[in-house]
Amino acid sequence: MIDLGISKLALIGAVALIVIGPEKLPRVARTVGTLLGKAQRYVNDVKAEVNRSMDLDELRKMKDSVHEAARDVEQSIHSGASDFEKQFSESGQTLSALAEPEVPYTPVMPVYKHPRKNWRLKQGATPQWYKARNGVRTKALSGAARVARFRPHKIN
Repeated sequence: MIDLGISKLALIGAVALIVIGPEKLPRVARTVGTLLGKAQRYVNDVKAEVNRSMDLDELRKMKDSVHEAARDVEQSIHSGASDFEKQFSESGQTLSALAEPEVPYTPVMPVYKHPRKNWRLKQGATPQWYKARNGVRTKALSGAARVARFRPHKIN
């Protein structure tokens, strides 16, 4: 990496001031700054793309390992079921003989319940005496009315 200290930067700045001139130096510095910014953004984009591709490869490997584990579990379940069926067939019983007798399904219908609402009576409303005791505003004030209410009175 380039080792740029304060003394080297001052030397570069002095040479640039002499070669370019004081009139064009700010414009050149601005152009160099924008080009360096674009270069940094490009490098950051490339780094992000490489990281994404690495993460994608890791996810693919993880997905393959999960699929393999699922296949292994499925095979073990099928082998266990086939062993169970073999034991049953050897003993002379069938799976239907062990099944429970079929009970007819009767759906349960909910009974209608009246909501017991009286729209004229609001039971959840806060009482006026509670609002008055705790200083809760019950009426909205306009901006002008609020200013007039809290404006200090003149003493004669």
